[in-house]
Amino acid sequence: MAPESSSLTTRIGSQTPYQLDKAQTLKASTALLKHIKTEAKEKEIASRTKNLLVSDDSSENVLPSDVEPIWLVLTTKKFMTDQKRLKPRKVLLPHSLHSSPNTSICLITPDSKRQFKDAIAHPSFPTTLSKRITKVISIKKLEAKFRSFESRRQLRDSYDIFLADDRIVTYLSKFLGKTFYNTTAKRPIPVSLEAPKPKGRKNAALPSIKIRKEPSDAKSVAAPPVLAKEIERTLSTAQINISPSTTTAVRLGLASYTPEQLAANIEVVMASLAGKLVGWKNVRAVHVKGPNTMALPIWLAEELWVDENMVLGDDEAAEAKAKAAQKGKRKRKLIENKDDGDADGANRELQGESGPADEPKHKKIKKLQDDDLSREMKERREKLRQQKREARDEFERNDVTKSGTLEQKPKVKKSRRAMAAISAS
Repeated sequence: MAPESSSLTTRIGSQTPYQLDKAQTLKASTALLKHIKTEAKEKEIASRTKNLLVSDDSSENVLPSDVEPIWLVLTTKKFMTDQKRLKPRKVLLPHSLHSSPNTSICLITPDSKRQFKDAIAHPSFPTTLSKRITKVISIKKLEAKFRSFESRRQLRDSYDIFLADDRIVTYLSKFLGKTFYNTTAKRPIPVSLEAPKPKGRKNAALPSIKIRKEPSDAKSVAAPPVLAKEIERTLSTAQINISPSTTTAVRLGLASYTPEQLAANIEVVMASLAGKLVGWKNVRAVHVKGPNTMALPIWLAEELWVDENMVLGDDEAAEAKAKAAQKGKRKRKLIENKDDGDADGANRELQGESGPADEPKHKKIKKLQDDDLSREMKERREKLRQQKREARDEFERNDVTKSGTLEQKPKVKKSRRAMAAISAS
């Protein structure tokens, strides 16, 4: 006998407050950053004990906590979307992730990369940003040069950040493959490199005059100051990759941040995620974690459902249980009738008690009856063929007995009556 089900929760009359608790967010951020720094110091002491030849000014002496990312993990009650989106959503952060002047940037452009190189080398383009953009590559060269997995891995490890024109970012998964898209660490970030279109109606003053179209290369690149501003803005954003699942992770901070900076970034990202993309009622849990740490909770939902109508009361649950038991009883009776060979009884059971909801079962029984009929017809045809072969052999034996030799005669198709008359004579 199955154990009685017990309710996990009860329906409440009022809604819960769908907002982050700033005190809890700051508390979780402080505890996480403190834990990461403590582990980093312990690893540093252990490495110095094992290797005494490492100098103080060596690059191996840098604390890993300065570059360790902090992730916000969002869990929902239902799928966030129905299909995977290759173009991530960008959220502007108050504290940028890529503010270091030592990061190298690879810019992936459309076919005309010469125009972008000239814009980056222009005097009005900021020098601090142009020094960071160490590679400009077009999508055609990317497709032709980086076909093997080894070349793609070398490209991935050569640069810290990859920026791509938002007009071609959805096509890059075909050329870069799982080497880049297996994780979100080195996925190309979309950036708008196109010149802004003029506002207002086009050719409103002169509707009958044909304007000469300029080459697409000349008008597809934004001005150097506008281009630099857009790149700097993109570097200050967090990318939200939405997929058909109930969990997503957003990289929004570094272990070198202060707890206040990390908490500010978390609030901005959650305002975009829960407020615009998935909705607060669909959020089940919010956690913050490092790459090698446990997830610390920031917000947990009190309900396990999206809509309160999904929760069944005691009377509704008893009614649903009774319907399930009645359905199982009808199914067992149908199987018994089928095993006993009572097809008519099974049909009556389907049409009478089961109703139109069990029409597929009726079709299945009818299909079984058709299979039995076709099998019987096949046996009859095989029996007739055997009788024809026996009659033909008997006729040939009679000819051999009369003449002593078997003459070669052309094969002639005879009807069933002719074969019967020959065998009777």
